[in-house]
Amino acid sequence: MSTSTTRHGEPADAGRPGIRASAIRTAEAAGGALGQLIGGLGTAMLALAVLVWLAVAAVTSVVGVGLLMAPAALRVLHSLADRERHRLARWGPEIIAPDPGPTRLRLALVDPTTRRELRWLSRHGTLGLLLGLIALLLPLMAVRDALFPLYWRLMPEGSTSTSVGLGHAQGWADALGVTLLGLGWIAIILGLTPAMARLQARPGRAFLAAGPDTDLSLRVAELTATRAAALDAHATELRRIERSLHDGTQNRLVTVTVLLGAARRMVARDPAGADELLERAQSAAEQALAELRSVARGILPPVLADRGLEGALTGLAASCPVPCRIDVEAPERCAASVEASAYFVVAETLTNIAKHSGAKSATVTVRSRGGRLRLDITDDGRGGADEAGGSGLTGIRRRIAAHDGTLDLASPPGGPTTLKVDLPCGL
Repeated sequence: MSTSTTRHGEPADAGRPGIRASAIRTAEAAGGALGQLIGGLGTAMLALAVLVWLAVAAVTSVVGVGLLMAPAALRVLHSLADRERHRLARWGPEIIAPDPGPTRLRLALVDPTTRRELRWLSRHGTLGLLLGLIALLLPLMAVRDALFPLYWRLMPEGSTSTSVGLGHAQGWADALGVTLLGLGWIAIILGLTPAMARLQARPGRAFLAAGPDTDLSLRVAELTATRAAALDAHATELRRIERSLHDGTQNRLVTVTVLLGAARRMVARDPAGADELLERAQSAAEQALAELRSVARGILPPVLADRGLEGALTGLAASCPVPCRIDVEAPERCAASVEASAYFVVAETLTNIAKHSGAKSATVTVRSRGGRLRLDITDDGRGGADEAGGSGLTGIRRRIAAHDGTLDLASPPGGPTTLKVDLPCGL
C-alpha cells in the first residue's frame, strides 16, 4: 500500500492533525464568543431599560417627580454594573470594582464612579445590544439558509428564499445558492464573533474597572489575607505530610529494621522462627510502601497527569461509599495546581458526604470555560453543614482562597447540600 508524499518527502496527510486542531479551536472560540455575546445581550437589554429610566427621571426632575425616581434608578445602575463585572470576569480577567457609588442625586452628579458607569450604560445599552442581537440572529440565519434545500419545496409560493428577505427560489440552482449564503453566515460566525465579543466587552472593561483615583487599599488587604491563608494552608499541608511520614511510614520502616535484625540473629539456631520474622518484615515493608504511595498521592495525585481531571474524579467517585455521578465538561485544561486543588476539594467533600450527611447519592458537576473552573457538588443528605463544625470546610475554603477563588455553601436543615466552587484556570 503506497502513501502519497509532498514535494519535500513528507506524507501528504502530515498537516491534517494540525488543521483539525486549528478547526476545533476556531469552532470553540466562535462558540464561546456567541455565548458571551448572547449573555451580554441580557445585560444590554437591562442597560437600555435603565438608560430610558434615567432619561425619564432627568426630564421629569423639573417637576419634582424625577428627583424621587433618581435614588432607585441609581441603585439599579450600580447593581447592573456589578452584574456586568461578574459576567465579564467569567469570560476573562477579573474586573476590580471601585468603591460603591452613591445613590443620592447630588453626590452622584460629582461621583467619578457613577459617571463612568453612566458612560458604560450608554454604550452597552446601544452598541452592546446591537452586537448581542446580531449574535442571536446569526446562528438562526445560518441554519435556516444552509438547510434551505431540504424544505424549499414546502414553502408557500411567492415567499422569499433567504433569511434577509431577498430572492425567490425557482429551482434547485436557486436553492443551492441560498445554501451558499448559509455557509457565508457560518464563515462570519467563525471569523467575526470573537472580535464582536471583544468589542461588546470593551466598554465594561474600560469604564467599570476601578479608576486611577480609586483607593485600592481594601483589595490589597484582601490579597494580603489571601496570601496569608495560602501560606497557612501550605504549612498545614507540610505538617500533615510530616505526621504521615513520621507516625506511619517511619514506624513501619523501624519495624522492618528490627525484624530483619532479629531474623538475622535467629537464622542459624531457629530457621523456622527467622522465616516467620522475615514474613512479618515483608508485610511491614509492604504497608510502608502503601503508606508512601498514599502520601505521594496526597501531594499531587499522579492520576491527574495520567488521566486528566475527569479521569481522576471518576476514580474518586468509584471509591466513594455513596453512589456518585460525575459530569465533567472541561475542554480547556487548567494549571496543574488548580486541577490538584479541584481534585482535593472533591475528595474532601465526598469524604464529608460519606461521613456526615447520610446521603443516598451525590453529584459532581465540573465546567471549564472562559478561563474559569467551576465545581458544583450536591448531595441529598440531611443538610446542616457548618464550617465551624470541624468538617474540613475551613481547609477547603483556604485552599480555594489561595487561588483567589470563591466558595458558596448552601446546606439548609433537611438538605440538600450544595457546594459551589469557582476557580481561575491559571496559566
